Amino acid sequence: MNRRIGAALVAAVALLIPAACGSSDSGGDAGDKAAFSFTDDLGTKITLDEMPDRLVVQSSMAAALTDLGLGDKIVGVFGPLKGDGEAAQVAGLDVDSVEDVTGGGEYGDVDVEKVAALKPDLVITSQYLAPDLWYLNAESAKAVKKLVPILVVDFDGKTLPELLDGTERAAKALGADLGSSKVKASHAAFDAAAGRVKETAQKLGDRTILAGSSSTDLFYVSNPKVSPDLSYWVDELGLPITVPDNPDEGGYFESLSWEKADKYPADIFLYDDRVGEAGLKQLEGEKVFGTLEAAKNKAYVPWTSVAPPSYQAYADLMDRLADDLNTYV
Repeated sequence: MNRRIGAALVAAVALLIPAACGSSDSGGDAGDKAAFSFTDDLGTKITLDEMPDRLVVQSSMAAALTDLGLGDKIVGVFGPLKGDGEAAQVAGLDVDSVEDVTGGGEYGDVDVEKVAALKPDLVITSQYLAPDLWYLNAESAKAVKKLVPILVVDFDGKTLPELLDGTERAAKALGADLGSSKVKASHAAFDAAAGRVKETAQKLGDRTILAGSSSTDLFYVSNPKVSPDLSYWVDELGLPITVPDNPDEGGYFESLSWEKADKYPADIFLYDDRVGEAGLKQLEGEKVFGTLEAAKNKAYVPWTSVAPPSYQAYADLMDRLADDLNTYV
């Protein structure tokens, strides 16, 4: 597994840089557009003569901004969209209504000519592991910056609520109405879904949950201590997710050979749903993994490790999580 992509299973613990944002009226007639001024989480101050109306956005962030009422401003996206195991990353986004500017090269490559043709006012992405931008490698970022500013929402070292609030701060600066009934309902849905997961956790008793993913050669045990969603479920909601005792450098997960896939007991396996059906079949074919109680009972629960960073998306995910876990209590 590419370590940069592997780091996406979790958010690393790092320095949290506070964000400030706002927009101001540029004056003139009521029909004039407001000027835009925003300092993103990396400390980059972005100023535009008019409010941005054309956005090119990393795909899961685009789904979150759509949840917050900004879908009509998104003209292009980059990152996963339609592949096996990718649908949950962009839940709520109409992938056929936007131009895919993902490049055909290495991870994080974008088609700069396509970006230029869309004439965006802003490119928006996030950061999970400094200094890398999400699905935008250094070479592509350098080329894009020559055309248009890049606004970054930093998820590095944030709790799940901080991560979601950071997205909303950026969305507000872009014109989202955070006081709308839809946004308020999404917060209420998040709280209700979290309550359901907490109730389910209490029913599990001494049963154990292992979260992870796989590649052809290795079994990855995810570390909930550094993953915003997993840590929230453990620390705030009480899910008994195992913490690996020997994480790799950076602490994101512990890599095990398949011969050692039984190192940690598991009554339920929370699998990264990006592996898709093919990945799940591979897991089932591994003999040592098959000795786990989770494997014997096919107690597999999908985990969307990279989800749209919105309250609505996580409300939906936690409702699904509660439903799935209740099957095995």
